[in-house]
Amino acid sequence: MKHLLSATSAAAVSMALMAIVPSPSDADIVHLDDVIIDFSLCVGTDCVNGESFGFDTVRLKENNLRLHFDDTSSSASFPSNDWRITINDSSNGGDAYFSIDDATAGRQVFRVNAGAPANSLFVDSQGDVGIGVANASTDIHVRSGNTPTLRLEQDGSSGFTAQTFDIAANEANFFVRDVTNGSSLPFRIQPGADENALFVESTGHIGLGTSNPLGRFHIKGSGSERQMMILEQTDAGTIWTLSNFETGASEGAGNFGINRVGGGVLFKLDQTGNVFFPTLANCTNGIQTDSSGQLSCMP
Repeated sequence: MKHLLSATSAAAVSMALMAIVPSPSDADIVHLDDVIIDFSLCVGTDCVNGESFGFDTVRLKENNLRLHFDDTSSSASFPSNDWRITINDSSNGGDAYFSIDDATAGRQVFRVNAGAPANSLFVDSQGDVGIGVANASTDIHVRSGNTPTLRLEQDGSSGFTAQTFDIAANEANFFVRDVTNGSSLPFRIQPGADENALFVESTGHIGLGTSNPLGRFHIKGSGSERQMMILEQTDAGTIWTLSNFETGASEGAGNFGINRVGGGVLFKLDQTGNVFFPTLANCTNGIQTDSSGQLSCMP
């Protein structure tokens, strides 16, 4: 009887130990050396014996795929942010995508949805970025079958009024579109426009048809075109005005004049309403009108 009790006790201890120690199929494996795999590696609950890898070297295979980078740096001088690569939502009916997440901040910082077109984002060996194109010709090259567009959107999140502009181009125009205000087009350039159709010099001088404006506003035409400037107002009863707001003590304050190239005044209208034509014959210094409208030679 003593031996029988001893055997029974040993069996009980053995069963208890088996319950405490996990079976080989459930136990973690800690390997205190480098691990080298000559062929391919499959990780995940759905990997099978005889997995067909094709050209894959590493395969993650299960219904929730995540690759987490957990930086355990503890010193304040070392970066320790954690990152995660996420494949698809884990919820039923969720989105299918590839994303890079800032795991520490809980933010998705880069994402590509399933079904994105070929070459949605392509960086070539020169650092040129193609959007919709694999052979980018410039630093940033955008290709689309209909009106490639860049949107600039201020969304109000920083306390400023929301405003959205588009910069776009197609076979009809290069244009700026004010999306917020009825998608109006305040600026357009048609294909084939002349060189230097609009030129703003470093001095602030503006040239129309010239890259060398000689004044604040310089219009240069070519050929037989005579209508250099047209002022048109569609509202009846409106009078167009040209104003000189110079209020200084200089002689030209409030005056208008027409000069010829190289100098010399051909016509001048002063701030009191007098009109001067300095080069008319028979009046050495030109003619003038007084406030009553009388003409006389300039003294």
